[in-house]
Amino acid sequence: MGRRSRGGAEGPHGVAVVDKPAGWTSHDVVARSRGLLGTRKVGHAGTLDPDATGVLVLGVGKATRLLRYLSPLGKAYEAEIALGVETTTLDAAGEVTATHDMAGVTVDDARRVAADHLTGDILQVPPMVSALKVDGRRLHELAREGIEVEREARPVTVHSFVIDEVPGRPDRLRARVECSSGTYVRTLAADLGRLLGGGAHLARLRRTSVGPFTLADAVALDDLDPDRLLPVSAAVRGLAAVTVDDEVAALVAHGRVLDRSRLGVDGDGPWAVLGPDGTLLATYVAHRGDDVKPEVVTSGVRPQM
Repeated sequence: MGRRSRGGAEGPHGVAVVDKPAGWTSHDVVARSRGLLGTRKVGHAGTLDPDATGVLVLGVGKATRLLRYLSPLGKAYEAEIALGVETTTLDAAGEVTATHDMAGVTVDDARRVAADHLTGDILQVPPMVSALKVDGRRLHELAREGIEVEREARPVTVHSFVIDEVPGRPDRLRARVECSSGTYVRTLAADLGRLLGGGAHLARLRRTSVGPFTLADAVALDDLDPDRLLPVSAAVRGLAAVTVDDEVAALVAHGRVLDRSRLGVDGDGPWAVLGPDGTLLATYVAHRGDDVKPEVVTSGVRPQM
């Protein structure tokens, strides 16, 4: 199995996909999950704002070492944007800083602006209420102290920004966003309002997917238990996989540097290396010359059937 039972010596191993409730920080979810799963070895693959709901992916046990492959995955969201009101946090939790009369703005106006300026490869200034660090301090910590610092715009990719009206609410827009990791939907909302000649903030946010993990995979936080974990190998389902024979599997399990011909791989990796029975043994990356080396060794973790 890809995990041990709660009473096992090592605790459970695997990937948990949680439908995060509103009002919980990602750290809160991790802390609660540790109690539900009976292990301290739980981490998350990307922060979700406290007021937001939806997909939060956790690594449990040996899968915590594989979170590096989950954090860069693309994300998808459903959002509601409030037109005409700007806030300190760019969302509904902040204090109002400005109001604008945007009664003349139509959904077609918003669609045009989103398509022309907020879709594709764009530069985005991270909000002060984010977990990014500047000079060793997280921006949200500085923001709580009333300190605002200069932030450099960062390249992100918005693959899709689809906008619809909210029936009966001319001051609201509904949006579906597919984007690269590191994209702030609250900043998209604020930028949309500014480009429409006024201001806006994010009224509601629900994350619907992280890479291949969707709401269909998610469980309510209180329903999480070891039997609801996906196998450890789910953490690398986005990587190219190679299956090796018993001889090479023994070398991989011991973290040996190998000639790439032993794995039969091209490029730089990373690759998920599986044993003959489908056991996830390790991930490998290119090394010097024709060598490949282990990045994470997880030998002995069998996939959940």
